[in-house]
Amino acid sequence: MNSFIGTYECKVDAKGRLMVPVALKKQLGDMNSGFVLKRSVFQPCLELYSMEEWNKMMLKVNKLNRFVKKNNDFIRRFTAGVKVVEIDANGRLLIPKDLVVFAKIDKEIVLSSVVNIIEIWDKNLYENAIENATDDFATLAEDVMGNLNGDEDGIS
Repeated sequence: MNSFIGTYECKVDAKGRLMVPVALKKQLGDMNSGFVLKRSVFQPCLELYSMEEWNKMMLKVNKLNRFVKKNNDFIRRFTAGVKVVEIDANGRLLIPKDLVVFAKIDKEIVLSSVVNIIEIWDKNLYENAIENATDDFATLAEDVMGNLNGDEDGIS
């Protein structure tokens, strides 16, 4: 599993292109395989998957029984707006117009690492999401991570 590190502020041009920061490009690995860009399920942002990570996700999704309506509805909504994208020779990534509209991307954006994917946010929406989170982070951390046993998962 790839694991990304960092938060990067960038600008998007009028055509929806962003220059991928050098520090992030070094972490992306094989850029020739392309990437998948999709709408986030829970936030007004986009998710950038390496092709390897996307294929892992699709293996999980493909295990769902397509004769169950709820599963079909989930698959349809999860894959809505999914696009294969590439980083061009100049180090730019083109965000398709429909995804720019979905994420309300203006000019300034934030690329935020979220373990094995990169979230792409409009800068103002990102700052609002971080500042206005309803949960106290200490309580959230305890609820989510507090019951993990360091021997089983490597987290201590």
